[in-house]
Amino acid sequence: MSKQNIQTFGETIRKLREGNDMPLRKLAALLDIDQSTLSKIERNGRRGNEDIINKLSKIFKIEKKELQICLLSDKLAYEVLDEEYGSEALHLAEDKIEYLKKLKD
Repeated sequence: MSKQNIQTFGETIRKLREGNDMPLRKLAALLDIDQSTLSKIERNGRRGNEDIINKLSKIFKIEKKELQICLLSDKLAYEVLDEEYGSEALHLAEDKIEYLKKLKD
């Protein structure tokens, strides 16, 4: 994903919904959540979850992988957003992930 295409999980949902001319209330009903909850997710005031990803994938007939990556990247970004060395820690974490994978094998 290029930097110009970066968007939050909530923005991704809104883009999918609007791109399919679907009112907020209809998508909320399909997701079996309150309309205000969906609105908060779209405005990044609340986080999504795996259940929402599964339902969105079926509703919009898209792969779950893209939604999962978007949600996980939000979680990571919000976790270190206000940390002084957050970006550096994320870069180190990438290396640690590869290291830990090798240890598991």
